[in-house]
Amino acid sequence: MSAITVRPGTAGEAEIVCSLLHELAVYEKLADKFKLTPDIVVRDFFGRDANCHCDLAFFGAVPVGVMTWYRVYASFAAARGIYLEDFFVKAERRGKGAGRALLSHLAGCAVAEGASYIGWSVLDWNESSIGFYERCGAEQIDGWLSYRLSGPALEKLAKT
Repeated sequence: MSAITVRPGTAGEAEIVCSLLHELAVYEKLADKFKLTPDIVVRDFFGRDANCHCDLAFFGAVPVGVMTWYRVYASFAAARGIYLEDFFVKAERRGKGAGRALLSHLAGCAVAEGASYIGWSVLDWNESSIGFYERCGAEQIDGWLSYRLSGPALEKLAKT
């Protein structure tokens, strides 16, 4: 039986990253919003001015999972943190340790960098993911709602 390994992705794996993230978009019923290309992956994850990180999980030599993340800061708490933007394990590998290996890897990165937390969002209908996160010890943050300013509203506000 092959072991699960997790490591940072490389620019040469941009196609793999893009493919796994597209699978996530399909799973989340957001494929119509998917704009990512391998060239954008190279620029934004591995380029000189990269503003995001990408880690991959492998079962043997086969890529089975991906997570993307970036550093954040909580000013009131004076605390460094990591925001987990995307987290996906192929359906056939779920429940076999790849997700836990990815999250454990990120926790190790957080601790090594002096970050005191990892934050993320989950779709309210995604009960299997919510259960997984809670089994790992994560807690839902009460009292906070997620908002996003984008598209025409962003452009309109920028002009005022």
